[in-house]
Amino acid sequence: MKKLKKRPQAVIFDMDGVIIDSMPYHFIAWYEALRPWGIRVSCFEVYAQEGERWETTLKELLRRNKIKPTVKVLNTIFALRQKIFKRYFKRFIFLGAYELLVDLKKRGFLLGLVTGTPLEGIKKIMPVKILKLFTGIVAGNQVKNGKPHPEPYLRAASLLKIAPESCLVIENAPFGITSAKQAGMSCIAVSTSLPKEYLTAADLVVENLSQILTLIPL
Repeated sequence: MKKLKKRPQAVIFDMDGVIIDSMPYHFIAWYEALRPWGIRVSCFEVYAQEGERWETTLKELLRRNKIKPTVKVLNTIFALRQKIFKRYFKRFIFLGAYELLVDLKKRGFLLGLVTGTPLEGIKKIMPVKILKLFTGIVAGNQVKNGKPHPEPYLRAASLLKIAPESCLVIENAPFGITSAKQAGMSCIAVSTSLPKEYLTAADLVVENLSQILTLIPL
């Protein structure tokens, strides 16, 4: 397997589908919240748009189904989606995630977190022992433009005070990969949510987090 050509100074992680095995619960929440409106979404649709701001995702789904995305409609559906997610969600940390983060930090890498989840949601989902490992965190409600726009990752680089080209991103979805690459960063994709063929825009693709250390010049 190929390796990265140069050692990054910072490693920036996506949250859902990379550190937290939460994507199945996101799908269930969207599926159940949209069903009363006569909208059916597939698992692939939800996974493929992971990382995008929820308002953008929902507006697109409503327009596609010829429903006007008013503020009231958006808030009603999202409130139900959040309620369903909270009801079903069980926190599972991907095998090796904590160990990888600790190892990277010990080796001198700065760690960042970039997610479309609002800040309050991050605090509820992410264990404190993992959250405190990150030097910079960018939540979905802290940027004007969500993924696939480069703003989230550029903001993370700014918080870490590291040039974008010296940052490595760990992602699991096409929108996140696009965001990272447009920010001028290297990207390793993990095929935890989607098959490898949907992640080819990344520099490297791995099956699980345990493979990542072997690809980074230490």
